[in-house]
Amino acid sequence: MTKTILRALAGETLPTPPIWMMRQAGRYLPEYKATRAEAGDFLSLCYNPELAAEVTLQPIRRYGFDAAILFADILLLPQALGADLWFVTGEGPRLSTITTEEDFTKLKPVHAIDDTLSPVYETIRILRRELPPETTLIGFAGAPWTVATYMIAGQGTPDQGPAHALKTENRALFEQLLGKITEGTIDYLSRQIEAGAEVVKIFDSWAGSLKGDDFERYAKEPARIITQALKDRHPGIPVIAFPRQAGDNYIGFHAATGADCVAIDDSVSPEWAAEHVQTDGCVQGNLASSHMVTGGDALVSETKRVVEAFSNGPHIFNLGHGITPDADPENVQLMIDTIRGT
Repeated sequence: MTKTILRALAGETLPTPPIWMMRQAGRYLPEYKATRAEAGDFLSLCYNPELAAEVTLQPIRRYGFDAAILFADILLLPQALGADLWFVTGEGPRLSTITTEEDFTKLKPVHAIDDTLSPVYETIRILRRELPPETTLIGFAGAPWTVATYMIAGQGTPDQGPAHALKTENRALFEQLLGKITEGTIDYLSRQIEAGAEVVKIFDSWAGSLKGDDFERYAKEPARIITQALKDRHPGIPVIAFPRQAGDNYIGFHAATGADCVAIDDSVSPEWAAEHVQTDGCVQGNLASSHMVTGGDALVSETKRVVEAFSNGPHIFNLGHGITPDADPENVQLMIDTIRGT
């Protein structure tokens, strides 16, 4: 095993941590903007294998990251399950909502998702041919709770209130929906692996709004089910879990879910995460993405701080959340040069 990401995921402590960034293919890069314009709109870009592969490759060519992450979106799965999906410029995604049993029964069976998602698998096949041999290819999906929040509300919400309300008012329906998303996620990620993904990541962007038993039932347990099913189907496949803003619930997440790596957001310090989370296995994170905007000495010092904090165990360097459209591409290079000592 020579790929550095795979070595870290296997538990190896490396002298220089491997690097990639969430949303590394995106709007902060001029070459991405040009390809996006060629595609016409965001969803057309996601479903065009040649162009989706191109934007996935762009940050690898520019920066030499140790991993490429498939260019797609967590809401492609609900669309494949039969939800209407569109994007409003400047506002984000919109979906038809699932709030009643009647809405739920209109969803397609899980085995039908490949009718919609086959272009995503083709993107992965192209990437496995075109990526440099040292670069790891990461596939991904949204975690069931996070995907459900969008399907219930029809859009992103500040507090995930509609999903919490449905969970309280009609728990049976809520759990049916979560179960269907979980089943669909297993099949979706399995097909990504079959197409060539070497690692998969489960993004639970809104895990932090789940408290107490709800976190156990709706963040940890679905992650455990998905991870176990993927490892049963694909022995040895590494899984990264990202329960964003989990706080103290990061502790024990490796053991509870079987994930090979837990990604950490920047609401906790790297020193705390090294003491409480890295003791159980590989961690990924956790430089604040704001440094990609502001740059300067603070970027250098904070980058060094993250590297030093995690230097005694397996670590993949990343941001605490996705890079933002207003980031300066030069700051990304500065971060990489600081980590690699060049």
